[in-house]
Amino acid sequence: MKPKNGDTVRVHYKGTLNDGSEFDSSAGRDPLEFVLGEGQVIPGFESAVSDLEAGEKATFTVACADAYGERVDARVQQVPMSAFAAEPTVGIMVEVPTPDGHRIPAVVSAIEDEMVTLDFNHPLAGEDLTFEVELVEVVEA
Repeated sequence: MKPKNGDTVRVHYKGTLNDGSEFDSSAGRDPLEFVLGEGQVIPGFESAVSDLEAGEKATFTVACADAYGERVDARVQQVPMSAFAAEPTVGIMVEVPTPDGHRIPAVVSAIEDEMVTLDFNHPLAGEDLTFEVELVEVVEA
C-alpha cells in the first residue's frame, strides 16, 4: 500500500553525498518514523517515500533545492573573539542568541587574529543527497 498524507511511515535509510561518503543511516537503530505531509523531513525525501509501496526499496537523489537549500554566503559572518565566554575551536557547533531570545546554531569555520567566522548554513546545504530507503511500514491515519 502506498502512503498518503496523514499516514505514519517507517523507513530504513542510508544517506550519502556525491563523493560516496555516508552522512546518516538508520542502520542499527529503529526505522525513521514520520507523518507524511507534515514537513517533518526534507521535501525531496518525503516526496520519494510517498511513491513507494510498503516493503519496497528504492535509491533516489534529492537535489539540494529539495533538501537543505543552496549555501548562502551571507549566512557566513565574522564576530569578535570577545563575544565568546571560552575560546572556540574550528569545527564546533555553537548557538548564537538572537534579539528575540531564540538560539541559532552555527559552525565555527575559521579563527583568524581576534575574529571568529561562523557559518549559519545547514552543514548539508549545497549538497545533493542520495538515499537508499526501504519503506518498512505504513500506518494509516
